[in-house]
Amino acid sequence: MKNEFWRGKRVLITGHTGFKGSWLAFWLKQLGAEVSGLSLAPQSEPSLHRLLGGAIEGADIVDIRDRAAVTHQVLRSKPQIVFHLAAQALVRASYRDPAGTYETNVSGTVNLLDALRLSEDIRAIVVVTTDKVYHNPETGLAFMETDPLGGQDPYSASKAAAEIVTASYRTSFFAARNIGIATARAGNVIGGGDWAEDRLIPDAVRAWQARETLYVRRPRAVRPWQHVLEPLGGYMKLAERLFDAPEGVESYNFGPNHSEAASVGTVLKLAERHFGSGAVRLGDGSEGPHEAGYLVLDSARAREDLGYIPRWRLAETVRRTMEWYRAEAEGRSVTELCLADIGDFIGASEAAEPLRAAG
Repeated sequence: MKNEFWRGKRVLITGHTGFKGSWLAFWLKQLGAEVSGLSLAPQSEPSLHRLLGGAIEGADIVDIRDRAAVTHQVLRSKPQIVFHLAAQALVRASYRDPAGTYETNVSGTVNLLDALRLSEDIRAIVVVTTDKVYHNPETGLAFMETDPLGGQDPYSASKAAAEIVTASYRTSFFAARNIGIATARAGNVIGGGDWAEDRLIPDAVRAWQARETLYVRRPRAVRPWQHVLEPLGGYMKLAERLFDAPEGVESYNFGPNHSEAASVGTVLKLAERHFGSGAVRLGDGSEGPHEAGYLVLDSARAREDLGYIPRWRLAETVRRTMEWYRAEAEGRSVTELCLADIGDFIGASEAAEPLRAAG
């Protein structure tokens, strides 16, 4: 991303109190952006949002399902760029509350985009969906942006529906005004500061800090794991492109290189090694409702169009993540830990630029 691009830009983040939203808001503030937000209150304790200071000027506690409140916040903050991250983001939770999942992920997206139709300042909109938007016949092939959308579980289906909603608003309303809008489909993200329920690394950290055994339902499930800064850097590159040249930009995958996709069991072995200790009990994969067994993304389009290059391999990603949690538990400043990761990531990005140019 272009660091100088963000200075003074008015940016609205929905879901700014969540894991990815907190990292994104913090990073953009370091780059000089004027960041506002709308989100529910933090849903976990501890909360990265609170540990980073919490306050974002112009932010508000808003349920994305509340159309009037969303419209009020959009018109008040007058954003030039929007990152839409607010979501019900858990597969198993979507089975427990399918209606609430669709209301948040589909109707919430409609509420936001309809409010942005009224904005005179908006230039670029990044709607974050998921790697799970694709119809998945479990062929073992990486998904490309041209593959069919689908979704067997309510979460995946709701995000696929959000993709269709976004495409409709692009064609019907935003294209004629030269407003860029695109969807971003990212793989499984890990990194310090995630304390959400029913996620692999947070569940492992909680169990191991309490000296308990972590139970894992599907140890053989393969996912495109990546550090949280990887897709966030991709979202920022995408926003820059939409702002400057929106034509022909619709959807992008952001995931690691194919060789870096790994099973849950592999990630846990790395996590245990870098955490220092931790007991694990493995299930046979049959428990609970359906979840995809193999899911990998092809990010060639983002690499070619946006210069998106994954920086950290899986082993480095897991090491950094577990050391972040250990340092936080030992009393290190969360702000310092996040600044260190961002600094190292930017350094890795700058080192990779000559390689991209040569390629």
